Amino acid sequence: MNAPLRVLLLPLRAPMLLLLAAIAVFEGLHWSRPAVPGGAGMGSLLWSIDCLHALLVVLVCTMPDLLLRWVSGLMAASRVMSLVFSLLIVTVGGLYLLHLQVLANVLILASAVLLARLDLARIRVVPPPLVQVLGFTLLVLVGAGLGRWLAAR
Repeated sequence: MNAPLRVLLLPLRAPMLLLLAAIAVFEGLHWSRPAVPGGAGMGSLLWSIDCLHALLVVLVCTMPDLLLRWVSGLMAASRVMSLVFSLLIVTVGGLYLLHLQVLANVLILASAVLLARLDLARIRVVPPPLVQVLGFTLLVLVGAGLGRWLAAR
């Protein structure tokens, strides 16, 4: 079986990729609504921020070992750096997620990405981490763009 045919049959062999695409479309539909009444003028800025959220979620869920190794090296440099980094992540991250009410969206997208990774591992398709990040990011952003386009119509 040649490579392009394998790639085309991948969603049938790993159905969680289809679930990830469906969730990305749903998130795109959800992101297209203005968060603030009368805030339609800030639509492109909010869309950019939501795409950045999706990119960050895909990055963290796809390459946790590389990110944790980098963070561990940074925190092992000194106790002060460890304390500052921990407080910064917990305080800013927690307030940000709770204040903007995006915690549910982040958890749904993260679960879908992790399930897609698990499904790919089940069928023994494990691309390099960077390729996997690029593929998942492309899938999520194209799905979200499709959802935004559907909401605009």
